[in-house]
Amino acid sequence: MTFLVRAPYCHHFSSTAMAMSSSFCPHLPLQFGARPIFYFPTKPSFSHSFKPFSVQASKNSSGKEELRVGFLGLGIMGTPMAQNLIKSGCDVTVWNRTKSKCDPLINLGAKYQSSPQEVAASCDVTFAMLADPNSALEVACGENGAASGMSPGKGYVDVSTVDDTTSKLISARIKETGALFLEAPVSGSKKPAEDGQLIFLTAGDKSLYETVAPFLDIMGKSRFYLGDVGNGAAMKLVVNMIMGSMMAAFSEGLLLSEKVGLDPNDVVEVVSQGAISAPMYKLKGPAMIKSQYPTAFPLKHQQKDLRLALGLAESVSQSTPIAAAANELYKVAKSRGLSDQDFSAVIEALKAKLQN
Repeated sequence: MTFLVRAPYCHHFSSTAMAMSSSFCPHLPLQFGARPIFYFPTKPSFSHSFKPFSVQASKNSSGKEELRVGFLGLGIMGTPMAQNLIKSGCDVTVWNRTKSKCDPLINLGAKYQSSPQEVAASCDVTFAMLADPNSALEVACGENGAASGMSPGKGYVDVSTVDDTTSKLISARIKETGALFLEAPVSGSKKPAEDGQLIFLTAGDKSLYETVAPFLDIMGKSRFYLGDVGNGAAMKLVVNMIMGSMMAAFSEGLLLSEKVGLDPNDVVEVVSQGAISAPMYKLKGPAMIKSQYPTAFPLKHQQKDLRLALGLAESVSQSTPIAAAANELYKVAKSRGLSDQDFSAVIEALKAKLQN
């Protein structure tokens, strides 16, 4: 078996794989072949013409074998992620409940199948980006689900944000088929997805992680391998719990600044230049001041993630009073019809409290 890859990406593959070809990156010492636990890559500039595990790969125009990639779920995040794969020359097959969402990707060169089962059966590696745990379970394990199309030599990569229990259920079902499973939820919203700047929080089969690393590098700026299934889901929930709480506190600060006669735009500038600077303050603050909330990460998903994070904390008997308080604000915002607005619309829940 020969792996075809340009020299700068030699370190993407294991030392075992490197030893399988005497001509593989001859200038790179073998001891540097092992993958790091986490890696901050530059964008790959090679054709994904490799065959890391036993699959029936297709051939590209140059006659080289390449993995066939499936992508399930074409929402705010899934669409730009799949687009980046297609634009990079990957052989991509897509599916979405609403078929019309597949059409722009088909126009870019993607193939289409009418069910998750058919996508998984026709592809070597299948990615899934679904909105919530129920959707992720249904698409993977339900009738005509992806698991029904999996078999030994295939891989399933769930990039949805779900709880660790759901991820383990999906993993168990996929592994029953002899296929490999990797959870890989992402940190980042619409714009990072469009720009290929997501952060992947992966856990599960290490060999599948190494196989799909070049695809993750197309869609993201960095990736972490965190060990056993459940750890990736837990990391994502911790990150989003922090983010949701930060946005609630930021909203409170903006409203307080107005109340005491300060210019909230000045607050955004001061915060953005200090020790508590975070990109989302600078990005979302000016629009929030104008009561504008263009959706990058829907508020309903932020509240869902807070709910799941609180459940995770409860499972280990940890008190999370700050996140619990933030969760209540997002629930109020949902009740005011803001579910599909950006999660920064949580400020409207605080405005409502001030008016009471």
